[in-house]
Amino acid sequence: MNNLKSSLAVVVSAGMILLGTPGVSSAAMIGTESLASQSLRADTEARVQSLLSRDDVQQQLVAWGVDVEKAKSRAASMSDQELQRVASTLDQQPAGGDLLVVVGLVFVVLLILELVGVTNIFTKI
Repeated sequence: MNNLKSSLAVVVSAGMILLGTPGVSSAAMIGTESLASQSLRADTEARVQSLLSRDDVQQQLVAWGVDVEKAKSRAASMSDQELQRVASTLDQQPAGGDLLVVVGLVFVVLLILELVGVTNIFTKI
């Protein structure tokens, strides 16, 4: 019985000593490329998610029969290459909309400035 108690005491004390020692951990340098790619992915994902949060985009998705929350979750699970392809497509889209609307708006602004007397664009010299 004493032999069992002493064996048990040795095992328990060895376990207590081993519990007190810290585990081994490894540390490594984070490469600039990996940090930049993670940052680029986060920025691109934020752009896509903000686009999906817009009301007009959500209305169009609903009109096409797409669940908005499902589209957001699928966009979040895209690979880096897919996100880059979506972002490049977004960059190629026209920012101002229809050219005719922009020309008409410029004409209206110039007409108002002419009527107020700020400019002399439409009068002959």
